[in-house]
Amino acid sequence: MTVWLTKDKSFYRDLVALAIPIALQNMITFAVNFADNLMIGSLGDAAVSGVYVGGQMQTVLQMFVGGIDGAVLVLAAQYWGKKDTASIRKVVSIGTRLSILVGIVMTLLVELFPAQIIGVFSASSGVLREGVSYLTIVGFSYLFFSVAQIMITSMRSVETAKVGMYISFMTLAVNVSLNYILIFGKLGMLAMGVRGAAVATLISRIFEMLAGTGYVFFVDRKLDMKYRDFLHTDRELLKDFVKYGLPIIGGNVVWSVNMLANTKIMGFYSEEVLAAVSITGMMNNLVYVGMTGMSAAVGIITGKTVGAGKYELMKEYARTVQVIFLFVGIFSGLLVRGLRDPFISLYSVSEAARIVSGQFINVLSFTIIGTCYQAACLAGLVKAGGDISFVFRNDTVFVFLVVIPSAVLSYYLGMPAWFVFLCLKCDQILKCFVAVVKINRFNWMKNLTRQEA
Repeated sequence: MTVWLTKDKSFYRDLVALAIPIALQNMITFAVNFADNLMIGSLGDAAVSGVYVGGQMQTVLQMFVGGIDGAVLVLAAQYWGKKDTASIRKVVSIGTRLSILVGIVMTLLVELFPAQIIGVFSASSGVLREGVSYLTIVGFSYLFFSVAQIMITSMRSVETAKVGMYISFMTLAVNVSLNYILIFGKLGMLAMGVRGAAVATLISRIFEMLAGTGYVFFVDRKLDMKYRDFLHTDRELLKDFVKYGLPIIGGNVVWSVNMLANTKIMGFYSEEVLAAVSITGMMNNLVYVGMTGMSAAVGIITGKTVGAGKYELMKEYARTVQVIFLFVGIFSGLLVRGLRDPFISLYSVSEAARIVSGQFINVLSFTIIGTCYQAACLAGLVKAGGDISFVFRNDTVFVFLVVIPSAVLSYYLGMPAWFVFLCLKCDQILKCFVAVVKINRFNWMKNLTRQEA
């Protein structure tokens, strides 16, 4: 008899214990971005659009670093299932060095070519002016962000999820306080507008990095990381990192291309439409933070269970996850629809931007159902379970053969902005059909650890 809800109480206990701090950390990170977005929103459509476009390079950075984080988490979680902390330290060392390299490269790009980068997404002089002002300052935060994320991921991999939550909470306090002071010129400071938001972000990222590295090196005792761990590279584990990490990084690169294409396509419209995209993105992130916390928790449990070789138990967990995230998706869709008007009213934008935002959020209330199911299951089960390349191939097919072509075609056919937005989100529903088949074949459970480790 097929069991669709596991009776193993430890699964639910671990899911809640891991999901809550990760979700809260994500919520705090969202609050940081939301505070930026809301305060800048009082400066008008051009400022909102400029910061949104300028923030696309942070999205690209997050995709690259997120790919490295993903490789660290998948490998480290499986080694954690075997309690092999020595190998985890080596994996974290490899991931840290790669993240530093990515952070440096991204900083150089935005400092050398800020106007060209903003100009790719919008021809508006107002958006270009505000975007460049923001990007040239916030670009210096990329290196600090890259290191901080790896430190937090290393703790998640050994089920110390609360650390990231505490660090993010402190980062939020620093960021929001500085936003208020620097954007509007409080406490005797000059009003800096979008440049003030960028400076606040830079300072808060430095604080986040110092807090993360400080905990990992001086407080944590699970991994017992030392600076000497970064002086040597295990060649065998480096091969594993490249083998299993490249599909994750590749998948994130594909997704960053998709996000940049979204911005470019919607940038063909007016400043009001870009402002609406920014507002809708904030709404999406608001609902998404809880789901990603649960998804990350599922990934850690999956990696640990597969790493320990408990395949039959993992099948039971996988069926339970599907049921949970289907209902999470339905609840999220209803929540998005119910919060639409109150959320939009928080922004001081034009009436045209408000109308378009409402249309976009209506689309989101439907597609978020699919997002919660397929994204959580494919990342939390399939990717964390070891079949990393499948998720990469799946995303590549949908982005380049479905999402971008349909959106571009719809734009040139003169379809309204909300329909083009629907095309950009259509894969969130279509991937569900792929996910159902893939997950229930159970051919994604693969132990990636080295037996002699």
